Amino acid sequence: MVYTVCKEEQRKNRKRGQAEKMKYEHITEGRFIDRPNRFIAHVEINGQVETVHVKNTGRCRELLVPGTQVFLEKSSNPARKTAYDLVCVNKGGRLINMDSQVTNKVVQEWIEAGRWFKDVKIVRPEVTYKNSRFDLYVEYEEKKAFIEVKGVTLEEEGVVKFPDAPSERAVKHLKELEEAVQDGYEAYVFFVVQMKGVRYFTPNRRTHKEFADILAEAAETGVQVIAKDCFVTEDSIAIADEVPVVLTNPQLYEAPELLVEWYRERKRDLPWRHHVNAYRVWVSEIMLQQTRVEAVKPFFERFMTELPTVKDLAEAPEDKLLKLWEGLGYYNRVRNMQKAAQKIEEEYAGKFPENYEEIKALPGIGNYTAGAISSFAYGIPKPAVDGNVLRVVSRLLASDEDIMKASVRTKIENAIEPVIPEDAASDFNQGLIELGAIVCVPNGEAKCEICPLTGICEAKRLGIQNELPVKKKAKARRIEERTVLIFKDGDHVAIRKRPDKGLLAGMYEFPNLDGKLTMDEVTAYSKSIGLAPIRVKKLRNAKHIFSHIEWHMTAYEVIVDELEKNCKEEMIFAHPEEIQKEYSMPSAFSAWKVK
Repeated sequence: MVYTVCKEEQRKNRKRGQAEKMKYEHITEGRFIDRPNRFIAHVEINGQVETVHVKNTGRCRELLVPGTQVFLEKSSNPARKTAYDLVCVNKGGRLINMDSQVTNKVVQEWIEAGRWFKDVKIVRPEVTYKNSRFDLYVEYEEKKAFIEVKGVTLEEEGVVKFPDAPSERAVKHLKELEEAVQDGYEAYVFFVVQMKGVRYFTPNRRTHKEFADILAEAAETGVQVIAKDCFVTEDSIAIADEVPVVLTNPQLYEAPELLVEWYRERKRDLPWRHHVNAYRVWVSEIMLQQTRVEAVKPFFERFMTELPTVKDLAEAPEDKLLKLWEGLGYYNRVRNMQKAAQKIEEEYAGKFPENYEEIKALPGIGNYTAGAISSFAYGIPKPAVDGNVLRVVSRLLASDEDIMKASVRTKIENAIEPVIPEDAASDFNQGLIELGAIVCVPNGEAKCEICPLTGICEAKRLGIQNELPVKKKAKARRIEERTVLIFKDGDHVAIRKRPDKGLLAGMYEFPNLDGKLTMDEVTAYSKSIGLAPIRVKKLRNAKHIFSHIEWHMTAYEVIVDELEKNCKEEMIFAHPEEIQKEYSMPSAFSAWKVK
């Protein structure tokens, strides 16, 4: 979930922010020494060690480093035990205001100046609602709003996070803001980023996972989450520009720039990546389902030569279609492609649709293929989530959810879609797929040392990349015993056509029977269909795996006399070369190539 603001609004806010500076008086520079407890610190000021008050009870460990330049406000009360308040830190050249008490004031004054709401009638601090005391209550126009303000000082590589320590109070406030929304109020969480020049805000999941989860939930139920950075000087702070808010999966938010650059430099040279159009993308993606890239290349080239357009596919005879697909398996894929091509011809005048929903409505096209065509061919920012992407994202987020579940796939699709760059949808989606294919590979062999996402990968950080993704075993395939018969008469071989429906529908096969027959049983069967076996020879056994069935095949070569004249079964008797050229034989029977 990502929230952003336009550049024009940023420009306006910058001008506005200059007018609502919170100023400190009597600022002094010092060097931080140590922090004995949450409330005080030791600072060297003009060569003297002073005990000073720290106006922030958070950990602030990354800010308060020995030797760091700090800025302090001298108290006007001479009776105070601590003469100074520590309010600002120089962290690597970036000034960070760490006064946790100033954020409510700066937001209140900003609202009162009309910089946020119009027609403001009431701005009231510290208002009780149920069991919580919210920082601000605002009435404007005809609306009423509660605002909870959170100061943010934790920054890591341009990313700002809250909280820097677990905060049960913050969780409680979020839950009651949700209740306020249900009661008809507007509700806001306003993260005041007490520095400038940050990339985005995200809840600190490592420090307080419950807060991160509840914040995302609150946003879904109507609590508005806002973050703004600040102009900070040694003696002032002023609200400035909107900061993108990334409520979930910051790793995905970081990924596009890294991934797109890597893909453009390292992508493989594949035939379907040339002369890109929707038809070529479609054909390649259907072929690549359940099939290795190297195996697909010659099939793709042959298919595009024979059927270069949607119209050619729509009009192709079934036998030619199945022959072109022979060896790829899952033949319903190409049948559905032809149905889709015919629909394109009939309903879109032969022009491939350019809308995601229309593409998805075509026969045989699901979320993945629709996303691939939409993004690769048209640059539409829709996700294309296949097994490679599921693996990459599971590792990137260190997710232990089972990727075999449809709900998890949907969740990952929903997580990816908001971060797809509109100007690089194709390269981003193909980059995810490419990464999973050649770098973030399965079976415990992830090549993290060459991965462009190593630096943001949560699984890599935790050292569990080779344990992910979680993929529970599918239900065991049903095993079927079959006996395959190679009837030969001279240089002719018997084949038959399978039924038009069911497994391997409409394809050609060697005659075969249920069960595991003996040589005597094969001889008896041959005679029962009118054949006279001269010799029966045992051939090697073979196994073929379908998605839900596994054939264990026993095979025999049966030499017969006058095969075609006497056979009672409906068969085709053809020379092997004719079979090779004219008839589509599934790879299930490839173990017994006849010559």
